[in-house]
Amino acid sequence: MKKGLSLVLVLLMVTSLFGCATKTEAPAAETLTGTGEGFGGDVTVTVTKEGDKITSVVAVGEKETAGIGSNAIEQLPAKIVEANSTDVDVIAGATYTSNAIIYAVNNALDPAAYPYPAEEKPAETPAPAPAPVGEAGPIVKFGLGQNIEIGKSKDATADATAAGQADVTMAAVGFDAEGKVASVTIDVAQTKIAFDKDLKVTTDRAAEVKSKKDLGPDYGMAKASSIGKEWFEQIEAFENWMIGKTMDEITGLKVKARDEAHPAVPDVPELTSSVTISVDAYLAAVEEAWTNAQDVAGAEKVGLGVETHIGSSKDKTADVLPVAQADTYMSATALTADGKVAGTIVDTAQVKINFDANGVVTSDRAAEYQTKKEIKEGYGMVKASSIGKEWFEQMEAFEEWMVGKSIEEITGLTVKQRDENHKAVPDVPELTSSVTISVENYQSVVKEAAANAR
Repeated sequence: MKKGLSLVLVLLMVTSLFGCATKTEAPAAETLTGTGEGFGGDVTVTVTKEGDKITSVVAVGEKETAGIGSNAIEQLPAKIVEANSTDVDVIAGATYTSNAIIYAVNNALDPAAYPYPAEEKPAETPAPAPAPVGEAGPIVKFGLGQNIEIGKSKDATADATAAGQADVTMAAVGFDAEGKVASVTIDVAQTKIAFDKDLKVTTDRAAEVKSKKDLGPDYGMAKASSIGKEWFEQIEAFENWMIGKTMDEITGLKVKARDEAHPAVPDVPELTSSVTISVDAYLAAVEEAWTNAQDVAGAEKVGLGVETHIGSSKDKTADVLPVAQADTYMSATALTADGKVAGTIVDTAQVKINFDANGVVTSDRAAEYQTKKEIKEGYGMVKASSIGKEWFEQMEAFEEWMVGKSIEEITGLTVKQRDENHKAVPDVPELTSSVTISVENYQSVVKEAAANAR
């Protein structure tokens, strides 16, 4: 009996040992969090590990740019899980956000090696000084150039709402007798108009829409810049580089493609430390200013004025399809030494981005959009005009009236309200037969151009 019991115990022990030898327990899941510095703010990640294997990465970056940084937020975590490593390619066009996600994952996995905030490292070598500003003679011509794009507008999808985007690039340029640039100011009205899921406009229709220069450091490019410079700083360096150069020298600038979003970055030593933005649109606007340049007498400096409104955008209703409309008013104004207007050019980009009932953009994203002056008779105001004049004809008359006047005289013009859409129609004898349009926005951009003149 004792031998039988002993045999049973031995068999149970052997079975237990074999069972332990063949059974392997999966490592317990571990959840870690990390942070990296994104384009608009912190990017946080939640990383799940099982032993040495990364099984899940979830990234959150609410302040990253929609359609750019958001692409990295959505796509890069899966790449890290698949590779079981942060040694992955960044998402094209979203380098800054991609690097933030990678750093955040490394911060989660090894916070000692990847602390947050990251330790700042001193520059190994000082940045080279920017190129000196060139020289030019007195201003004898001035022009206004622009180009308009809507290609970044977005369709409504299952995961995103519709958004219209109008990018209006403008340049006010003064030229000397040899065709050299004596004064240049470039700016961009980057107007974004968002809709909700019912295709109602959610962007504040009454809010001031600031240009890139007006935004200054609030534009937020410095964080994504390899040289740590904001857009307004880079464009100022580019403007300075153009002073004293002819149009052939400017348009002949050597450039390189950095990526798909930056096809024309300056590739000359005097700009490499100060300009990393793509300058193709700016070159085109300056060239158009030269093509359209007008003679001007007694001009000391030239300025650019910009103002944008979105109040004419339309919600979707039973009878109306949604429209994102950005009205950008612009002026190149030349001033005399005593601050009077030597000449002024005023124009309006009335950009309408149409959507269908499902929130899909129906306007041609690749079309060349024109300003009111470029449209000329095609604008069709003459039919509704009590004086039988087109918009461009009335604007030319108003521009001519401003020459020789101070900004105070221009903004102090006596006006009258004709109706709700015409609140400031000139009410002086010399304009009643030539200008019946409302001029408050044109007065405003001329005033701003004078204040910014250089």
